[in-house]
Amino acid sequence: MSSIAVMAERTFGGLRGTPEDATACRDRYSSSSIQTTIRGKFMFQSKSLRFSSLALLGLITLTFASSASAQLKVWEDYEPSDAYWSLTTVKLKPGTFNIYLEGLKATWVAANEVAKELGHIEDYAIYANQAVARGSFDLMLVIKYPNSDSMGPDRERYNEFMKAWGEENMDNSNETVLELYNEIREIQGEYMIREIMLK
Repeated sequence: MSSIAVMAERTFGGLRGTPEDATACRDRYSSSSIQTTIRGKFMFQSKSLRFSSLALLGLITLTFASSASAQLKVWEDYEPSDAYWSLTTVKLKPGTFNIYLEGLKATWVAANEVAKELGHIEDYAIYANQAVARGSFDLMLVIKYPNSDSMGPDRERYNEFMKAWGEENMDNSNETVLELYNEIREIQGEYMIREIMLK
């Protein structure tokens, strides 16, 4: 039996017949139309199977998620940290990475060192994105606060910081932000996060 006849048999529900029937089938349906039909049928079955698999996976995930949410209790099974982290994501113009870091060293880093010495923050860090995709951030600036109270406005803390940091440094920092940072960087996002510790 020719390959076209075999394809016709598989495609059209297992037709049985004589070699003359196969020849008639070949004459009636071109090879390309049979292959297209087979390919279309396979693609439809493949998509249906993929959709069914995804639906089943989603159902299983929801089942486990709902049972987990019913069982886990805050403070018993997990607890949020007292500490908060402030995250700022920054996108830089090409070729300005070192310029921006130099500016941060004189402003952001220096100010955070003062705040850390005063106990206003626990720590700070700069992270570089190593998997840069189109439009994604280049740097992440992170500040760790001991608790939510240390993040809010407080006159005493402000006066203490200004006394240690100085008006001149504040003016220079503001000038750097206006004249340099606004030209070379874009703030893409700001986030406030807490750690969740599972028990």
